[in-house]
Amino acid sequence: MHVKFHGLGRRLGGVVAGVVAAGLALTACGGGDAESSGATRVVKHAMGESKVPDKPERIVVLDTDKLDTLYSLGLTPVGSTLPDQAAGMPKYLGDGYAKVKTVGTTQEPDMEAIAALRPDLILGSKFRQEKFYGELSKIAPTVFTEQVGITWKQNFLLDAEAVGKKAEGRQRLQAYEARAKELGGKLGDPAKLKVSVIRFMPDEIRQYGPDSFSGIVLRDVGLGRPEPQLLKDKADKRFAPLSPERVAEADGDMIFVAAYGEKAAQEQAKVTAGPLWSKLGAVKAGRAEVVDDETWMTGIGVTAAGKVLDDLQKYLTPLANK
Repeated sequence: MHVKFHGLGRRLGGVVAGVVAAGLALTACGGGDAESSGATRVVKHAMGESKVPDKPERIVVLDTDKLDTLYSLGLTPVGSTLPDQAAGMPKYLGDGYAKVKTVGTTQEPDMEAIAALRPDLILGSKFRQEKFYGELSKIAPTVFTEQVGITWKQNFLLDAEAVGKKAEGRQRLQAYEARAKELGGKLGDPAKLKVSVIRFMPDEIRQYGPDSFSGIVLRDVGLGRPEPQLLKDKADKRFAPLSPERVAEADGDMIFVAAYGEKAAQEQAKVTAGPLWSKLGAVKAGRAEVVDDETWMTGIGVTAAGKVLDDLQKYLTPLANK
């Protein structure tokens, strides 16, 4: 009897071990989280349609606007690409986002790192990551917006729909637009104020036009722009290069200056210390301000737009009330 019982114990042990191993294997590979743990929805996007979880919990984002979107909607991704990994997560999003796992750059997402996070939703951009869509969609349901910058409001609403917060997204966007309009009203006739936006890149200076993210925020407030920054002769009205010799074109009633990275900041310091810059009317009047590149340029979302409004309110209200 003892021998038979011992053999039975071994057989039962083998069955239990097999069940445990199978369970562990399912856990390790994600076990079809999006399929088995709840209902799904179909979301139409730039690459077609994707079936996404009703309430995704492990979201990977592939551009900075999606970081802002999730923050604006009270969510934190498990992973994100960055334009420049050395710069780290955008600081304006706070300490909670500093811990988000980096999964490559916006131009070259790290597929292995993304898969290791077992996402149940991936948010990206056709403009930046179209060639990776097939591979990404094998990892998890993937939703792509079409363009960047100029369509930031539509992108925000699509991403909000993808994460199951469409109504909340619409409310947040409407609240921003109402605040922008209210600020314009407080500035009297905001169109009379010609606001210049200049960005120093590592290898060039740019003046930002009406179809850039910050340009759209200025337009929502009703602010005017210097004539050169309307980019009337350009098909792409987001930005145009500006040589140091033509820096006079940057003048306006107010100049906002941003720099992308350390090398660009060094170029900014050099140009703004030069004789041509010091001759600008706004500079002479003390109306040239350095602003945060992360909010004015790369944030591209409702929270970043709100911080741009903060800057506009701070610097333009005294000017309008003179």
